[in-house]
Amino acid sequence: MPIDATMVEEAVTAVLREMNLFSPAEKTQEKEPSLQAVIPQITPAVPVVVPIAQLPAAEPVKQEENTAHKDFSDPQALERMLQKTSARIGVGKTGARLRTDTLLHLRADHAAARDAVILDVDASLLDALGLFAVQTKCTNRNEHLTRPDLGKIFEQETLNELLQKCKTGADVQIFASDGLSSRAIEANLANILPVLNDALAIHGLSAGTPFFVKYGRVAAQDTLAEALGCKVICTLIGERPGLGSAESMSAYIAYKPTVGMPEANRTVVSNIYSGGTPAAEAGAYIADLVVKMIEQQASGVNLK
Repeated sequence: MPIDATMVEEAVTAVLREMNLFSPAEKTQEKEPSLQAVIPQITPAVPVVVPIAQLPAAEPVKQEENTAHKDFSDPQALERMLQKTSARIGVGKTGARLRTDTLLHLRADHAAARDAVILDVDASLLDALGLFAVQTKCTNRNEHLTRPDLGKIFEQETLNELLQKCKTGADVQIFASDGLSSRAIEANLANILPVLNDALAIHGLSAGTPFFVKYGRVAAQDTLAEALGCKVICTLIGERPGLGSAESMSAYIAYKPTVGMPEANRTVVSNIYSGGTPAAEAGAYIADLVVKMIEQQASGVNLK
């Protein structure tokens, strides 16, 4: 049924009657007052406008306070420890949660660690250092992470390529590998490799042709040493990143290693990065270790 103006007026009048906007006298009249006479009785709400100048000033945001120093029995000792380590000690908390800056740094470091594991080493760095690249039997990053056994071995075609491009029978063979941190190689290789080569030359040791191994593991050096016939092999490899640093590199060095030899026969120089042992200093130290290995014909726990 169509709705006309009379029906609308009757509905509004009924509502007004329920709101007691008609007086009893008006209700008894045959003709009810018009809407125009009643509507002015409805007083609209008037908004209250407060000048901005009269509004109370907003309270400043309070910075979270690290109370760990106050709660520690010896605050000075904690300060000394904080100056000696990048570990997350004395970070404190706000209520039951970490402080905001601590949490943000934690997430940023975690993201950097993930990138270090997943991303490839920048090819321009290898070109600048004159390193050619070979690859283990791992076909991709996922296989590299889930099949460490494939990161130790090579296709015969790859070994043939190495024999063609590398000097064999050298005193020392150096190669770099991404391992579990591409960032470690990018941050340190350019600083350690020239120093190491120069130091070996000063000691009168011959060095093989350096190269880069993609998707490599530490034990890949055993296969390579047997193929290239070197006395000592040194692997500069990215270590598994932690939340303290994603740039830590290690040098694994072994005297005439063989496939399947005990891990105890390797000598390791770890924590090579700006917050640990500087790359240049590590290069000189590794050269001294190589000299000692050749003199004693031993490495790892057998090295005195």
